Amino acid sequence: MIDILSKRYLYFAISLLVIVPGIVLLALNGLPLSIDFTGGSLLEVQFETGKTPETAALVTLYEEAGINDAQITATESGSLQIRSSFLSNEVRDSILTAMKEKSGSEVAVIRFDSVGPSIGKQVASRAALAVAVAALAVVIYITAAFRKVPNAFRYGVCAIIAMVHDVAVVFSVAGIGALLFDWQIDALFLTALLTVIGFSVQDKVVVFDRIRENSNLLRKLEYEKLVNHSIVQTLQRSINTQLMTVEFLLLALALFGGVTLQEFSVILLVGLFSGTYSSIFVAAPILVLWEKREWTRWFKRAEAAQ
Repeated sequence: MIDILSKRYLYFAISLLVIVPGIVLLALNGLPLSIDFTGGSLLEVQFETGKTPETAALVTLYEEAGINDAQITATESGSLQIRSSFLSNEVRDSILTAMKEKSGSEVAVIRFDSVGPSIGKQVASRAALAVAVAALAVVIYITAAFRKVPNAFRYGVCAIIAMVHDVAVVFSVAGIGALLFDWQIDALFLTALLTVIGFSVQDKVVVFDRIRENSNLLRKLEYEKLVNHSIVQTLQRSINTQLMTVEFLLLALALFGGVTLQEFSVILLVGLFSGTYSSIFVAAPILVLWEKREWTRWFKRAEAAQ
């Protein structure tokens, strides 16, 4: 039988190597929040070929309209995305008129999103609340469902730890994406994050449920071997249903779905893979670590090494 749990500290190290770089980037650069959370406006415009004004000229147009924080980036299609503080419809129309006069051409509005500051803060607080409620519900549900298993509360806690692992992986990818591809945390990111949490919890419950079943069938088996046996039994299911179906569809979406869906599909792709990974290589190993109280030997080994 495949011995998965004997290398559990290697799996923990791999997780840290994935999580730490992105989290450090977020700590240094801050969360790249979009206007969905901070409030503000995003105006994407397309000028006629050869008549696109200089960036400085567009910034000046915004300043003349009383907006002093305009940030302009060019897209692959040749349009310009202009992020700024909140624009009313009147101010937006006056800026578009000024752009038309400045460029001497028609200005096509590709996209215009505008969110007030109070709404942005409300979205952020409700997102945090949703994650907190989901975590609490997981602990309560798993503790109740596993109440006949010794130390049922541990299963809920381990599921939460693994869920936090998956959330950290998602934020790490977002941090790296913000540095390399100018990604932002927006409403689609939140949708992807909550989807990852849902799939993550589902995977943990499947693995833990098999451990619960085997706890009744294989009572004389040593706990680590019992958990390892349970993981091996669920391995094929995890690979077939998660990696071989959902992941391939998301990979196709990431490659061919266009720029607007690229961040969303990549976040889901990595997050769902992390959910499957953490069910096998994080949640279950932590259960064994907890059962064997291995942390009591960590410091003794350090002292012995000295």
